[in-house]
Amino acid sequence: MDNKEKNKIKEEEINVAESEAQVDVQNTKHLIHCLTIIGQIEGHYVLGEQNKTTKYEHIIPALVAVEQDRSVEGLIIILNTVGGDVEAGLAIAELIAGMKTPTVSLVVGGGHSIGVPLAVSAKMSFIVPSASMTIHPVRMNGTVLGVPQTLSYFDKMQDRIVSFVTDNSNVKENEFRTLMMNTDELVLDVGSVVEGKKAVEIGLIDRLGSLGDAMDCLYEMIENTEKRYK
Repeated sequence: MDNKEKNKIKEEEINVAESEAQVDVQNTKHLIHCLTIIGQIEGHYVLGEQNKTTKYEHIIPALVAVEQDRSVEGLIIILNTVGGDVEAGLAIAELIAGMKTPTVSLVVGGGHSIGVPLAVSAKMSFIVPSASMTIHPVRMNGTVLGVPQTLSYFDKMQDRIVSFVTDNSNVKENEFRTLMMNTDELVLDVGSVVEGKKAVEIGLIDRLGSLGDAMDCLYEMIENTEKRYK
């Protein structure tokens, strides 16, 4: 293989890494994998090209790879979501919550709707002061049948989300449901926008902080895990 072919292969590898938002970092304290969940969570239906999406069929194998790769010591999840497919988002959140790899989430910008379970699914959650969490009831696009079974389905889905959030955070169920059903805050909608500091005060998010704080916490979790198994 001549130098021209080698350079071409190297260039292709760089293009792939850039397209997947991957960065190789040298001389790190611990090997951390960064997972970004941005835009809308795309589930079983493909969204339009104008939408910035996170595809669950990409995220799920990435989580499996992180969990089984012994060289990866921790996972940081950066969140800036506008909601999306509820079941796909909840599936991702359940997988993160069940990981043995140390995990930390950081909400920047916003965590809308299904972004709330995703934020609390990590072992420790952070939110920057300028970010917010938007909490509202389950909604559905498309044809909806006006039958009792539809309302029952919504209730069950709502209960699944509330149960997951309260099990994986310190927010009280009655307070979370009150925020979810608030009619005085969102225009043409039901729910609440909770800014960073308040999200920590009510126990929805663990800590107020930014990237450095989240990384320090993740390093500490990794080192405590190492001590436990020595």
